[in-house]
Amino acid sequence: MALTVEEQTLEKLDQILRMLAVMAMRGLKQREQIMLLSEAGFQPKAIADLLGTSSNTVRVELVALRKAKAKKGKGARLGRT
Repeated sequence: MALTVEEQTLEKLDQILRMLAVMAMRGLKQREQIMLLSEAGFQPKAIADLLGTSSNTVRVELVALRKAKAKKGKGARLGRT
């Protein structure tokens, strides 16, 4: 079944978005890449596909990032930085 013009356009835009995301991530550590892509709204499976890793790895990193962020926020409320 052939794709409609709208579907073809959306597919191309998705490809462009993925290319831009990969280019923007060059030189960053994997954890930083995951954090930025997650903040940009990418789901774990999409992040894994972009980075060539498993979605489980992405989920584990996201949990670690959330814990680190919560711990940092708690320290700031207690007067620590």
